[in-house]
Amino acid sequence: MASHPTVKTTPELERHRRELRGAFGNDAFGRIAESAARFFGTPQYILGQTLAVVAWVVINSSQLHLGFAWDVYPFIALNLLFSLQAAYAAPLILLAQTRQADRDKVHSERVDKNHLRLERAAKQETDKILELLQANTTLTEQDKQLTEQVADLTRQIHALLTKQQTT
Repeated sequence: MASHPTVKTTPELERHRRELRGAFGNDAFGRIAESAARFFGTPQYILGQTLAVVAWVVINSSQLHLGFAWDVYPFIALNLLFSLQAAYAAPLILLAQTRQADRDKVHSERVDKNHLRLERAAKQETDKILELLQANTTLTEQDKQLTEQVADLTRQIHALLTKQQTT
């Protein structure tokens, strides 16, 4: 049998696990309750229960191979079994929903936290771009001033040279 490598736990992973623990924790009972609640909604369960009820009614209505019926019409024992099943199924389903709601809440909080982090990062990048644009604008203005100074100096040199040539 191959052994699985040990999974290293990080503080973030442990924090995430603690966040996911709901009212009943992340224990075996909660996991079993969730499995049962999920099973109650499957086609296999509904089909199996339907077949069991049909067999119950047929056997008790026709007294097949037994010579007696243990639960004659109106099938009181069957109704009691359904009541017993409902008494356990409803809390299991509610427990599963509570645990799922807790997981959804943690997931929603993580998504919100990530959105805030991304918004902050986008704002920082936008601020950097604005700073760069401002610096670019300043450099462009300085370049314009220097170009105008060079043009002015060129005109002055040209005027001096022209004046020297005429004298």
